Amino acid sequence: MLENANTKRTAKRYYRKKNDLFSLLEKMKLWPSRSGRLHGLKSVELRGEAVLLTTHCGETYAVRNSRNSRAARWLRNKYYASACGRCAVPDWKLAKYGQTVFSRGHGAFLKRGQREDGNAA
Repeated sequence: MLENANTKRTAKRYYRKKNDLFSLLEKMKLWPSRSGRLHGLKSVELRGEAVLLTTHCGETYAVRNSRNSRAARWLRNKYYASACGRCAVPDWKLAKYGQTVFSRGHGAFLKRGQREDGNAA
């Protein structure tokens, strides 16, 4: 009974459904690859119309911004087969990701360069 009282529940986070992919990646620091693995992002670098993603396992991806892309849909709908073993995505991050709710009617608008406390980075 005491161990249940000491565990902290992850609060739900509400985001707007049609946010830009770049701002979503900067906020979540997760990338769903085509194979279904969820990678942790080490860096997100803007390169003109695209962004260069570097994962913790050393893979790099060049991605264009799209709200309707496969990656944006998979992030919003939480589709993934497993977390990448080499990236070592922590359990707390997967729990936080699982509690995130994307809604059309309400939630935070994600802007590029916005930090957790709402101030510009």
